Amino acid sequence: MSTDADNRGRTMPGTHHSAGAGAAAADQALLPAVAAAVQAAGARMLQDFSYDARPQDRTAVAQAIQAGDAVSLQVLRDALLAARPGAGWVEDELESGDLPEGEWWICDPVEGAINHVHGMTNWCVTATLVRDNVPVVTAVSQPTTGNLYTAVRGGGAHLDGVRLRPSAKTALDAAYVSTGQAAPGEGSETHRRIGQSVTAMLADALLVCVAVPATSQLVHVAAGRMDAFWQHSQVRSGLVPGALLVSEAGGTVTDTHGRPWTLASPDFLAAAPGIHQAAVDILSTIA
Repeated sequence: MSTDADNRGRTMPGTHHSAGAGAAAADQALLPAVAAAVQAAGARMLQDFSYDARPQDRTAVAQAIQAGDAVSLQVLRDALLAARPGAGWVEDELESGDLPEGEWWICDPVEGAINHVHGMTNWCVTATLVRDNVPVVTAVSQPTTGNLYTAVRGGGAHLDGVRLRPSAKTALDAAYVSTGQAAPGEGSETHRRIGQSVTAMLADALLVCVAVPATSQLVHVAAGRMDAFWQHSQVRSGLVPGALLVSEAGGTVTDTHGRPWTLASPDFLAAAPGIHQAAVDILSTIA
């Protein structure tokens, strides 16, 4: 991906080199189909959204999420596989780790489905094409606001066609930062790291938010509204859209120790370039 030289930091693999001209042009040409797919799936899920939704127990929550995912996935799968017939499809949205070489679609049919089924507006539909474990095209639809976030490797990140830039802040004591769970039931060690990282950040950052889903936080980092997002553990579908958006906007994407982030990394950090190192200095102390 290409970013302005004065904004470029240590980013995920491949982000410091422009994509080949042929691949970049093909990826750019693919973007309208990806955008149309997430918008169509989002519009369908908006039909089923209700501010009055109040599931009564865990079983009802799970059933509502599964039903919504199935509806949205049908729209996404048909459209995306038609747009890129040779690409693989990742079946499990909660998977993590590297993929086999080649092209793969990583989608979240309703990211933030827990919000969707509880009548809250903070949810989205995402689709990302990953090539040799590097995200190259992404689109994120936020149906309740009508916003569309897009990014192409080497082509920048945009909100409804307007170029995104990260925050220009350089001091953590002015920073609005965020974290959250990758998935329910991650285990006591991950929960401990989340808690310790929040406590550590509370001492230095201006404001610390804990929320889901990850993409809804990461689009704010890409747009400069929020200054950093980190996550202990990872789910691919929750991070690849935002990783590409933040990097292409000019932000810095690494793990919490400042090393280049990959799909196999155990944790994740995306930040405005001016506060990235300060965030690493804090988060790298969490064992």
